[in-house]
Amino acid sequence: MAETAANEARGIRPQLQAWAPGRVLLNWFRELTLIPVIVLLMILGWVLNPVFFTGNNLVDVGQRAAASGVVVVAETLILLTGRFDLSLQGTYGLAPLLGAWLVAPGHQNGGLGTEWNPFVGLAVVLLAAAAIGAFNGVLVIKAGFNAFIFTLAMMILLSGLQVGLVGGHTISHLPHAYLYIGSDSWLNVPVAVWVTGAVFLVAGLFLAYHRVGRSIYAIGGNVEAARAAGIKVDRVRIAVFTVGSVLAAVGGLMETGQVTVATSGQGSNLIFGVFAAAVIGGVSLDGGRGRMLGALTGVILLALVTNILVLTNIPSYWISAVDGVIILVALAIARLIGRASG
Repeated sequence: MAETAANEARGIRPQLQAWAPGRVLLNWFRELTLIPVIVLLMILGWVLNPVFFTGNNLVDVGQRAAASGVVVVAETLILLTGRFDLSLQGTYGLAPLLGAWLVAPGHQNGGLGTEWNPFVGLAVVLLAAAAIGAFNGVLVIKAGFNAFIFTLAMMILLSGLQVGLVGGHTISHLPHAYLYIGSDSWLNVPVAVWVTGAVFLVAGLFLAYHRVGRSIYAIGGNVEAARAAGIKVDRVRIAVFTVGSVLAAVGGLMETGQVTVATSGQGSNLIFGVFAAAVIGGVSLDGGRGRMLGALTGVILLALVTNILVLTNIPSYWISAVDGVIILVALAIARLIGRASG
């Protein structure tokens, strides 16, 4: 009896600590810490260039952030399990290119000449992405490959296939149905923005209220404890890799629709911005900590920074440097918050 009571006490104590007022406030601070920065950026953008607050510009900001935002959701899910996937960048570029290659009208437009139905092409995109994600998950989780080295190698492989598939050319004159998610609008707001918002909302609710979503946090927090609690750790992690890869392909379809062509360079350097948004949004690289609200604020912040730099005619090569500074500052803040929470 005494041993049972001690075990129950040990199980209850962390829960009580997690719900302590100070800890709750700290968690909210992590989620909302970027909101004041975003407000200041918007004021700064308006001061530097009045065009910033025009409807067309704000829609453009949302359109440009939508595709990468979906990939941020994908990477965040994987990060929460204590792993990461660099090859999402390769899937983002290759999967939509593969579909476009099959549905393009004729060889002269860069396609294979098969002219498949665009909806079949879209199915191929999602299935190919799911296969890539499952392959990554099995090799990293079951076979024990180092996640960094393996997914880096996969990113290089997928990028190479992306270029080799079309010989470095562009696939054009794609069917409207294939481009729809990135080119059309609902109520004067791009479809891509609606879809990305829905993805963030569903992912956030899933993590907060679904049993598997809560299992993702448990796995990232303590793998052995999660296994002891009966969670199918390997199965959940592989599933997350698969879903993440499919989301990356959806993001790629958004960009293809925005530019109306599929290019061999699509997604280049995407992964750096994705990690930047996740990190500054409070998602831990060690797993088990972070929420979709924080990741969303990271996406918005980076999109606003990029837009302000463009409106002020700052050379594009400075944008990456600014993103790097933002990441370093975010890491420093996360370190301070981590010490405070300890």
